[in-house]
Amino acid sequence: MKVSSLARGLCSATAATAISFASATIAPAETITVTDIAGRTVEVEKNPSKVVIGEGRMIYSIGLLDQDNPFQRIVGWKDDMVKYDPDAYRKYRAAFPQATDIPSFGSPYADEWNLESVISLGTEVVLMNLGNLLKAQESGIIEKLEEAGVATVFVDFRQDPTQNTIPSVQLLGRIFDKREEADAFSDYYQSQMKLIYSRVNSIPIEERPIVFIERAAGYNPDKCCNTFGAANMGRLVDLAGGRNWGSFKTPGFSAKVSLEALFADDPEVIIGTGANWAEANPATAAVLFGYEADEAAVQERLSALASREGWGELQAVKNSRFHSIYHQFYNSPYHFVAMQSFAKWLHPELFEDVDPEATMVELHDKFLPISYSGVFWGSLDAK
Repeated sequence: MKVSSLARGLCSATAATAISFASATIAPAETITVTDIAGRTVEVEKNPSKVVIGEGRMIYSIGLLDQDNPFQRIVGWKDDMVKYDPDAYRKYRAAFPQATDIPSFGSPYADEWNLESVISLGTEVVLMNLGNLLKAQESGIIEKLEEAGVATVFVDFRQDPTQNTIPSVQLLGRIFDKREEADAFSDYYQSQMKLIYSRVNSIPIEERPIVFIERAAGYNPDKCCNTFGAANMGRLVDLAGGRNWGSFKTPGFSAKVSLEALFADDPEVIIGTGANWAEANPATAAVLFGYEADEAAVQERLSALASREGWGELQAVKNSRFHSIYHQFYNSPYHFVAMQSFAKWLHPELFEDVDPEATMVELHDKFLPISYSGVFWGSLDAK
């Protein structure tokens, strides 16, 4: 049978298209080699479509990069954001309903983690926290994932946030192919931090007040107290022009301290941390900061914390230098907002023109896929 030249042409074009399509589908994904925050050299797929995050609150950072939809590549997570920052979870879920469908695998450093499910999803990369590096190494989870062809990458917004936030954002920007977004936020972060650094350097040490940070103040109403050492929010206090009480007491990240020691030293300023933990712990007396908080409830909770037995005799309470702030700043790239609040509380005249509220609004308008609402810090009203 003779085939017309037109038919032959169509057949050739179809075959070429099929070959081209087949080549495209089997072409290997582009990989890049990165150094993660643990100092590990990792080969990872560039712009992965299937990512598992070892902590749900990593969405705070991913939202800076995948601004159109921070859940678009997330196929599994831990449900800590759902439990311990439900205001934020509901805010994100309202904007991105698919968040409801993301399976929770629990902690990747514990026996509860379902490795088989993670692999079966076709996961390309698992993001883990630097603070859990030792646990991950001891559990063997890194090696098991590597054997399955899944890369593990460590980031850090908690252990040493002032040093590791920009490297972590840049690392994620490279992996997610979001370099422009990472650069834009990095520049903004640096400008916000330097706004404080440039003035604090002029404050003599003796004019920097002693500050006690009560970590998760009132989370368990009958227990007190935990504080930060010279790390995380303790470090932010020092950088904001204070002297962190916990830095003198422990070389570690955090520590449990006695009320007797706290009352004996009677620090000049007290700052607690709080969040909406009422759903995880209905009995909590913490200040329920977050996207759904309101000023009246914040004052009520602050007043109750200041009224605990013996606390009313402390100079920080008497002098209305008793404050509280959103706990989740301790684990997000937005801690410069907390530092600006600290600076205003510690040196109100020097930082009179600094407006953390305006910074928070600008942060959401420029970089985040959700709008700003709620209350994230507060000071006990003078009586």
